[in-house]
Amino acid sequence: MNPSVAPADLIATFKRAEEDAAHKFGLIKAAAQKGPKAIQAAVDAAAKAAKRRDSYAKKLNTLGVRLKE
Repeated sequence: MNPSVAPADLIATFKRAEEDAAHKFGLIKAAAQKGPKAIQAAVDAAAKAAKRRDSYAKKLNTLGVRLKE
């Protein structure tokens, strides 16, 4: 893979992971009405999504790519 393309693909993947994490955190509010098991499942999914997002951010940081917060 071309070195200049790799960060672009990684940035796109990071942005998708960031959107997914935000969506999963939003699902926690919706699950609140369904009970504790639904809440726990939503919290677990959100935690995994956040971990995935943070992993991509770390890879980008290693490549020297700085993203705006």
